[in-house]
Amino acid sequence: MITESFCSDPTAVINPEDIVSAVPGFPAVAVTCFSGVTFERLCKELSAEPIREAVSGDANGSIAVYRASWKGCDFALYLSRVGAAGCVGMLEDIFVFGAKAVVVFGTCGVLDGSIRDCGVILPTSAVRDEGTSYHYAPASETIAVNVDTLSAAERVFNDLGVEYVKGKVWTTDGFYRETRTLVDLRKKEDCIAVDMECSALAAVAQFRKKRLLQFFYAADNLDAETWDARSLSNERNLFEKDRIAFLAMELASTLYETEDCTDDRTGKNACRQAL
Repeated sequence: MITESFCSDPTAVINPEDIVSAVPGFPAVAVTCFSGVTFERLCKELSAEPIREAVSGDANGSIAVYRASWKGCDFALYLSRVGAAGCVGMLEDIFVFGAKAVVVFGTCGVLDGSIRDCGVILPTSAVRDEGTSYHYAPASETIAVNVDTLSAAERVFNDLGVEYVKGKVWTTDGFYRETRTLVDLRKKEDCIAVDMECSALAAVAQFRKKRLLQFFYAADNLDAETWDARSLSNERNLFEKDRIAFLAMELASTLYETEDCTDDRTGKNACRQAL
């Protein structure tokens, strides 16, 4: 019954605006990931400074939102909680703070063993095997992903010579319940990867009419006789993961082509020239 309970009314009993408020001068574009090690390395490299805290799910402790400059534009940086419900709550906060577009990147498990470790994956749709998206979109087996950012991402990848694979992914809440039967089923449905947030993030962005660009870098391999963790650990292949983080910044830069810069020192034209 939960999958049929979608209500299109944008006003709820508790709304994000009841918890947080707009932040003056908040960057128009934000970048987020799920790996604490990768996030810390990115913030250090960019000399990021705290803006404020996102409060959704703060029973686990608050998470700081940072500001960093890249190619003449200011961006917000924050570490997302793992799992559909937690990361969606934080995304709602970020939109209220003032972000108009967000780039999300993180690891995924591959259902196609030919996708190399840390290979880039660009999702085009996602199987909705989680609960959160059904509160933001009518019930359906899948949801479109990167509906208004796919071409921009492909342009960046092609310009930079980045090899990537695009296709359908499987989003699930139960990572300890990715059984062989389910893996085989999703492979037959043409899913190339599995994650825990993609379909839910796509649903909330479409519901709130915001731009979202999601991509993955491949980690563990489920397309084998036994599970292969590969570089799933935060401490492995750090050079490759740093490269992925700065690829996310390149993607975020392209979103300023349609979003206003919030830094009066540079302005929109300067941001375009930096691309």
